[in-house]
Amino acid sequence: MDPQVLNHAQQVAADVMSNVSSEQLDLPTPCDNWNVGQLIDHLVGAQHWAASGIRGSEMRDAAGASQGDFNGAFQAAAQDALDAFSEDGAMERTVNPGFGDMPATGLLGLAVTDTICHAWDLATATGQNNDLAPELSAQALVGARHTIQPAFRTEDGSLFGPEQHAPAGANNATQLAAFLGRKV
Repeated sequence: MDPQVLNHAQQVAADVMSNVSSEQLDLPTPCDNWNVGQLIDHLVGAQHWAASGIRGSEMRDAAGASQGDFNGAFQAAAQDALDAFSEDGAMERTVNPGFGDMPATGLLGLAVTDTICHAWDLATATGQNNDLAPELSAQALVGARHTIQPAFRTEDGSLFGPEQHAPAGANNATQLAAFLGRKV
């Protein structure tokens, strides 16, 4: 997988985030334990997590990112993650993002899936169109079906919730969200 796939997911998330107002930060999201503000904090933090995972460095704290220029915070964090994956030799590394060794391509796939699925969460929570990047969402769903093991699923959804059923005709992003445990 090419780091530009992550850039595509980041652009989708940035587009959705650019339509979020500060008045919407307390709205609930499909992520049971997070409101919109907390979800934005996670989206920013996940970009830092990916960058630190590929570099083997300490992760920057993103708590409170939603309380300021959250669009700017996301753009900066997204660029840092993209830069990290684009460094010479980055994609040939074995990395440990906090739960075991994996190839850098695996971390990249997780970052793409996390970014596009949480963009879906954000779009859904704020009443935006959630038919996001159909081809990318389909690619992320294929990767998730291959990668997400039953041990990663928990009732509280701390990693991934139990797989849900997507309605017939659901768009690819909604199917991905359902696979990752969202009630759609």
